[in-house]
Amino acid sequence: MLKGNFKKDNRDYEVHSSLKNKGSKTFQCNHESYDKISQHIGKFPLVLIAPHDTDLIREGSEERRRFFNNLISQIDIQYLEAVIRYNFLQKSRNSLLKQCEDYRQLDYDLLETYDQQLLTLNRVIFEKRKSIIEEFTPLFLEIFQQISEQQEVVNLEYSSQLNSDDFEQEYKDALQKDIILQRTTMGVHKDDFKFLLDTYPLKKYGSQGQQKSFVIALKLSMFKMLEKHKACKPILLLDDIFDKLDENRITRLTQMVHNEEFGQVFITDASPSRVKRLAKKHDLNLHYTQIEKGEII
Repeated sequence: MLKGNFKKDNRDYEVHSSLKNKGSKTFQCNHESYDKISQHIGKFPLVLIAPHDTDLIREGSEERRRFFNNLISQIDIQYLEAVIRYNFLQKSRNSLLKQCEDYRQLDYDLLETYDQQLLTLNRVIFEKRKSIIEEFTPLFLEIFQQISEQQEVVNLEYSSQLNSDDFEQEYKDALQKDIILQRTTMGVHKDDFKFLLDTYPLKKYGSQGQQKSFVIALKLSMFKMLEKHKACKPILLLDDIFDKLDENRITRLTQMVHNEEFGQVFITDASPSRVKRLAKKHDLNLHYTQIEKGEII
């Protein structure tokens, strides 16, 4: 069981989550259960920066879509509902495709029902992602330059099949391919977000320090976007992020978090001496809690 107390708009909230032995899960706010957990998304915005965030660069497009889905869903509940509905329909369409081996066995009426809804949802999700990226990119570039002291040139690009002038026809033309592969090959589930160092893939040409600076800039930009759209400062969680960052980048990041008043910040680090040294160097007002063997000291 986890419980947290929050204050927002001068109101107190208690959030409670529990998981029972047999797997049933409850999620409550002020002792009232949500009908759907998605109703809680964005209610208390937060941003987590953690060591595994470089998976955004190293892994496939699903990780990058998840990052931007997380951002947009905290801002726009209708987008979240559209993504949930899209994923359900795409899974249903794939199941239908797996049930047939050729055109003669395909339930075209059911396929048409899926396709009409998926085409609409594709457009809704694409337009929202496109709009957010246009707003997000300049902010990201500015924050990255602050972290790197303008030593590197980076960029962020949104790649989607829906950039085509005739996506709907291409979607329908892909049916034979979909039947052969038994899955839907066209749609926003194939979107990707390209992370570039100058004009080259960051994954291949970026150092560990450059990659980590890139994802930290992504997360701090996420913070600024949430602050703007939610009209409140998200909680910022910094989990063991100083590893693989050189001293200059650590200094600039610490100064940004301190000087720009990011609100409530939690820092976890396996080296207490490093955090205390940084706090002393940058005059940070920190409250220290030490944990040993799962116990708070």
